[in-house]
Amino acid sequence: MRAFIPALATLFALAACGDSDGTPRVRMMVNAAPAVTAPVEVEEVTTPLTEPVEAKISEIRTILERNSLSRLVRLARAEENFVSNFAGESHRVHWDLLRRTGFDPLMRLGALLDGPYGTRQVGDQVWYIWPDFAARDSEDLMPERLDFADRARLRELVGDTGLDRIRAGEAYPGLRTAIADDGRWLYFVHETVQDTEESE
Repeated sequence: MRAFIPALATLFALAACGDSDGTPRVRMMVNAAPAVTAPVEVEEVTTPLTEPVEAKISEIRTILERNSLSRLVRLARAEENFVSNFAGESHRVHWDLLRRTGFDPLMRLGALLDGPYGTRQVGDQVWYIWPDFAARDSEDLMPERLDFADRARLRELVGDTGLDRIRAGEAYPGLRTAIADDGRWLYFVHETVQDTEESE
């Protein structure tokens, strides 16, 4: 009976704190979240495009505006060691095949160049790489290490299958392109060497 009296007093106290309709309200005090869970803002320094890179982008955009796959093929052929695929097909054959499957190389290349880029030091050169995710090391690409917006953008670019591959330690598996700081267009690929080997 003695234990019942304090419990009854507590019930009356809660009821006294209720709304006018008699519904009880309970207020709880919680500690603030520890500082480690607060978002960390990282300032990313973007290397400005060199004049040769800007000139190459302008040349590519002119071709894209004309919607000319033939001109894009000619530009790719003029580049030393340019890579469009890992199966050894010519640029024309490869891009024509992609078009038949609903993948428009011209439209997709334009979308890449409209997005953010990253850079990598390769020997004594800087490579400008689109999208920026493709320039990151695989451990820095883990979805859990990205903020919400970047994680959503990464999923949109590579899908859930691509995210699984990244979590397994693979490099960026999606569509990507790169231009060296001297203006050489290096590659425009949508697959990896591993993809090509597995499909053979």
